[in-house]
Amino acid sequence: MKTMRNVLMLLALLVSVNIVAKPKIRIIATGGTIAGVSSSSTSSAYTAGQVGVQTLIDAVPQMLYLADISGEQLVNIGSQDMNDQVWLKLAQRINQLLNEEGYDGVVITHGTDTMEETAYFLNLTVKSDKPVILVGSMRSSTAISADGPGNLYAGVAAAASPNSKGRGVMCCMNNLLLDAKDVIKMHTTDVATFQTANYGKVGYVYNGEAIYNRSIDNLHTTKSEFDVTGLEKLPQVGTSPLPFQAFIDAKFDGIVLAGVGDGNFYTDVFDVALKARQKGINVVRSSRCPTGPTCLNGEVDDEKYEFVASLTLNPQKARVLLMLALTKTRDWKQIQEYFKKY
Repeated sequence: MKTMRNVLMLLALLVSVNIVAKPKIRIIATGGTIAGVSSSSTSSAYTAGQVGVQTLIDAVPQMLYLADISGEQLVNIGSQDMNDQVWLKLAQRINQLLNEEGYDGVVITHGTDTMEETAYFLNLTVKSDKPVILVGSMRSSTAISADGPGNLYAGVAAAASPNSKGRGVMCCMNNLLLDAKDVIKMHTTDVATFQTANYGKVGYVYNGEAIYNRSIDNLHTTKSEFDVTGLEKLPQVGTSPLPFQAFIDAKFDGIVLAGVGDGNFYTDVFDVALKARQKGINVVRSSRCPTGPTCLNGEVDDEKYEFVASLTLNPQKARVLLMLALTKTRDWKQIQEYFKKY
């Protein structure tokens, strides 16, 4: 395997002396499942953000045929921990790479839980018409049939294509090219989870070539009026542990989390959820994804923290079952059995 990799790198080096230079692509790694590691190749439990950017690049030497590749590690976190400070840092770095350092495109490796938000934020704050492509994976880097290497290759192919210019920020998952405004994570665990909510895919990648079948009409990137140059902080809007804490203070009997991805918590919300369990309040993990189960003992160790996984129930139906379950018992194990039965 190492010998083959060296041969491919040598061939890529020889190709690079052609008159037409290859596109200069920067890979920015932020962590996520694509950089995740599990205890075994068949385990559904894993820890996100463990593998570094150079390891990701080395795993896909075929990318060297497509572009002059280099990488940097911005952060290494699960995307449930993505935050405003990282967004600002990411947008400012991309603008620097594309507008000052002469890169032809940027690929961002990112966790899937909040990839759609990051893509949309960058779509409004990147000030270049050069390609910016987000990629991730639904299986960890150590899993059987890991989808990360294929997604990374396709993302680089899209970023290196002159046809990608002026289309705004896109996600490239499962060979589909999806625009930042419309992309949505539809399923908690499926590798084909990323789809578009209203307009359909922008295009796809086939045999290392980006093929487009529709244009993007909404305002983005160079036509966006939003500029984060020099900005150190964003206004406070949205996700916070305060609502969760309010339920605890009001002595609620149970709380249902509409989590990201496979029912994952934002870091500060997780800490408050542990406080809820210490006070005897039952916590049910569900997901904002429209389809797919919230898996028991997946990324979150429910047995350890005494959380209940909603399985195939969405947050609104999980609330109904939790209310009824609490008329029978306060024992979280028995409540989990209700969720398995009903």
